[in-house]
Amino acid sequence: MQIYKGIILTGGIGYDSNIYLIDNEVLVDTGTGIFFNEIKEELENLKIDLKEIHTIVNTHCHFDHSGGDKSFRDLCKAEIAIHEEDKEALETGEGTLAELFGKKQKAVTVDRVLKEGDKIKTKNFNFVVVYTPGHTKGSICLYEKNKKILISGDTIFADSIGRTDFPTGSFDSLIKSIKKLSKLNIMYLLPGHGIPKVGGVDFLIKQMIARLERNR
Repeated sequence: MQIYKGIILTGGIGYDSNIYLIDNEVLVDTGTGIFFNEIKEELENLKIDLKEIHTIVNTHCHFDHSGGDKSFRDLCKAEIAIHEEDKEALETGEGTLAELFGKKQKAVTVDRVLKEGDKIKTKNFNFVVVYTPGHTKGSICLYEKNKKILISGDTIFADSIGRTDFPTGSFDSLIKSIKKLSKLNIMYLLPGHGIPKVGGVDFLIKQMIARLERNR
């Protein structure tokens, strides 16, 4: 499903995260990998040449977002990028919570270590990495300033926030990260799970902050 010109939303099956394909060049998150064949078929039915994908960006290391990395890399020969704080989990296959799904994470080599301010560029988009620890220590969002798009991973959703009760999670860090997002001009919120939100995002984030502060 095209949710913005040049951005296709797929995945989201079962426990899979949302998967965003940007300009047929960059894949943001890969789901668990359990439904890899179904996702591959869906994209190919849209006449997308998956071998054009050159970069896989993980918003964080959890299995429901990164379990498909190896399958997509084997298909596309794309480089894998993740924040430095979550790099070890991908490369060892440990700490991704795969065991909660009754699976084992397939370890992959990380080609690009991301940090705050790094650019993720395609033909029509210029996303910037926003470091947003809280759900995991290495969680990130991707922000496109000119188009007012935020790909938020599991930091925030259209109606809730990411959990902080998993290893390396931090409630205090998540509050700081959401406050950081409140300073951005966001029209399109593309979360790691659930439906995207168009409009009213700034108000939503302010509500979240107020609720979090009350529950501290």
